[in-house]
Amino acid sequence: MRTVLVKAIRIFVALGVVMLVMRFAGPKIGEFVDRQFEAAPEDFPPKWMYLNISAIREQNERILHLLQEKETVGAA
Repeated sequence: MRTVLVKAIRIFVALGVVMLVMRFAGPKIGEFVDRQFEAAPEDFPPKWMYLNISAIREQNERILHLLQEKETVGAA
């Protein structure tokens, strides 16, 4: 029973340390990744996919907005 408790405490301490490291290092890592992503060439596959997904999302939002306007005009 004691060894299980000791293992659980070690796991929680390790998770706490990881969380603290990520809390302080996470924003810096995120900024670094953003800079690398912006510096990547336009034909870089993840950047190309991200830009296409963003364009599709914007188009879907415009379509939904137009459909909502059409519903309110039709209901009146």
